Amino acid sequence: MYVRNILMVISLALSIAIGLVIARGQQAANNAAPVGPAYHPLIGLSLDTLKEARWQSDRDNFRARCEALGAKVIVDEANSDDSRQAEDVQSLLAAGVKVLVIVAHDGNAMSKSVIEAHNQGIPVIAYDRMVMNCPLDLYMSFDNVKVGHQQAQYLVDHLPTQGHGKIVRIYGSPTDNNARMFKQGQDEVLDPLIRSKAIEVVHEDWADDWKPENAKRIMNAAIAKGVQYQAVLASNDGTAGGAIQALKENGLAGKILVTGQDADLDACQRIASGTQSMTIYKPVKALATLAAERAVDMANGGRVASNATVNNGQIDVPSILHEVYSVTKDNMLDTVVKDGFHSYDEIYGDLPAADRPARPQ
Repeated sequence: MYVRNILMVISLALSIAIGLVIARGQQAANNAAPVGPAYHPLIGLSLDTLKEARWQSDRDNFRARCEALGAKVIVDEANSDDSRQAEDVQSLLAAGVKVLVIVAHDGNAMSKSVIEAHNQGIPVIAYDRMVMNCPLDLYMSFDNVKVGHQQAQYLVDHLPTQGHGKIVRIYGSPTDNNARMFKQGQDEVLDPLIRSKAIEVVHEDWADDWKPENAKRIMNAAIAKGVQYQAVLASNDGTAGGAIQALKENGLAGKILVTGQDADLDACQRIASGTQSMTIYKPVKALATLAAERAVDMANGGRVASNATVNNGQIDVPSILHEVYSVTKDNMLDTVVKDGFHSYDEIYGDLPAADRPARPQ
């Protein structure tokens, strides 16, 4: 009888122990990223703005690739408002995203949002714009210092007197770390020439929020000085467009060299017609597609390899940096058109037939 009671106690204890193991296993399974054909991880994409065509392209390509991989995407756009973007991130976290991808309006202001995501165990990718002073998981962008370097080198090489002249500099948004990286690349080329007085900067300023109207205001201020200059080093196509509008209103469009970046359709059309000199083509489809793949990998618990690191003030952030390409009238067909970024008809359709290059076969 005594032995039977002992066996019953042992059996009961084993049953309880097995039950606890099963329960803990079930809890661990619930906390882990689900896998299998029925799993559709939720990815959050927080965008600064969609006012520029470039960001619409990033959004569409990112979402298409995520969905092709079985993930679902929620996209929020902050309209260049830091408070709204912070609220967007909170909303995405509350929705249960497994990975957060941020295109920051202000790389400093968004650091708290990254920390909040990390406190909830959600990895964060900074897409194209670095988020400063926080424990980012991954930074994906283009070589932004190289962008500025290519802009400035083109300007120096194509001044009426090569390597010598007076210029206007229009920087990007002071809240965007990329704008400072573009300037860094530009400075690497220009500073020695400025010190030797081969290049003189007659006017310079930052264009808040990258707005063309702010660039136009800066350009008008330069024009109002009444000094001569041969080129405008504009940091992107939006600011180039604002500067060119001011030049046009003063009868100078097409007479002054103007740089740009992003290969926006309007900019490519301006290059074809001769009012803008160059732009930087950044294969955003390739970057957005790769970002989607990395986000889904992270959502599934995978580790992501990087090819570089970029310091954000707190850590050396694992980074993936894509190549960039200088585009002019001479190589437009071999870059932007060949890649299908813009079509031949989109770029050249409004030009007289005699001014169009031969259509690619």
